[in-house]
Amino acid sequence: MDVDEARKIHSSAELNVGDEIEAWHNGKLFHRGPVTQTVTGVDLFWILDARTGTRRLIDAEALVILRPAGPGSAKAASRPPVHTAPHTSKDTSSQSAHMPLFQAPSLAG
Repeated sequence: MDVDEARKIHSSAELNVGDEIEAWHNGKLFHRGPVTQTVTGVDLFWILDARTGTRRLIDAEALVILRPAGPGSAKAASRPPVHTAPHTSKDTSSQSAHMPLFQAPSLAG
């Protein structure tokens, strides 16, 4: 992978909270998102992964860390929109009512 050295981050000490990064391994993009916390003593930092929306611990020594290319990269790193089925006015009486995925058991006997 040819990397623009100006984009490459060599240590988590070069990062600030809010910086956008990309984490690459073997030429493949593994994670992308804003830095949420750094631990410079052990070269680790956390990001909010743009693809999954979860917090990820990144090892700056194990991955190639880059600043995103181009001014539109922040837009590209944002979460994709969630597509839901359009609500129709069909008769829904035969469909099951909305049920939560988890329902706490009743404590009343």
